[in-house]
Amino acid sequence: MSVIPCRKNAKLVTMIHEYAEALKQDGHLLGKHGLSEREFHDSGLFRGAIERIRGQFSAAMKEKREFVSIILDHMKQGGFIQVWNSAGESNRYDYEIALLSGKTAAIELKGCLDGNNTNIFERPHNADEFVLWSVCTSPGADPRHNVWSGIHTRLSAEIISRGQRVDGLIVWDMACATHGRPCPKLLGNRTQRTQVGPYALPPPCLYLFPATVPNARSNPQPDAQKLEDVEILQAFHDCFGGVEDFVNFVRIKVAHEGPETVRTTQVMRANRMRRESAPTPIRRF
Repeated sequence: MSVIPCRKNAKLVTMIHEYAEALKQDGHLLGKHGLSEREFHDSGLFRGAIERIRGQFSAAMKEKREFVSIILDHMKQGGFIQVWNSAGESNRYDYEIALLSGKTAAIELKGCLDGNNTNIFERPHNADEFVLWSVCTSPGADPRHNVWSGIHTRLSAEIISRGQRVDGLIVWDMACATHGRPCPKLLGNRTQRTQVGPYALPPPCLYLFPATVPNARSNPQPDAQKLEDVEILQAFHDCFGGVEDFVNFVRIKVAHEGPETVRTTQVMRANRMRRESAPTPIRRF
């Protein structure tokens, strides 16, 4: 069973590995550096160039923010939200949305969920709802590893340790349903794409978290919220043609085992257990 229907494109990953090897072998033939093969490798030019490119891709948030802006504008124009604003760089969240009910939702934008950045967030005091949105555009990424790492390894521990409620998670970006990342949700015509600006997108993957913070003594196993309980996720679901069977529900059970505080994370989808952890001691990253 999988925590997310999406999976890494094994063929593409193989091609990436092969291309990387070809680059290492023939890198000295590229460019106008004028160095011999030995001089090229001794100089550190190749590694420096690779690290520069990697840094440019990692640091570039412009494309991701443009994608989010297009999505939120589409939702506003369609009447699924009232208005949205960027929260600015001084806050520990990225977007503030006025919902149709008058409630306020805050969204924190994240990457692939498998890094320490996933732990950096702050639920704003004025937010009725707070969700994270994973935009992971790395073509070689493994969605199943990343989402589980984000939900169980990082978020469940952070929620319990800091007492910070997270209402849900959106996993969705411009790479979804492209050649590099086929979307299983589109198979069998169970759902369809939505054209939004230059993107033809499948419905987002949505995860509902408990409405209260798990506590070993007073609240050991709170249930996941229902979709209608988290208005911002309901808006995404309705706007982009979501299907109920693809909505995920996260339950977190916390207990004391000797001196350790442990938690068990479960992800349910279509009334079936998709992934469950063993009781795991909390280790904050």
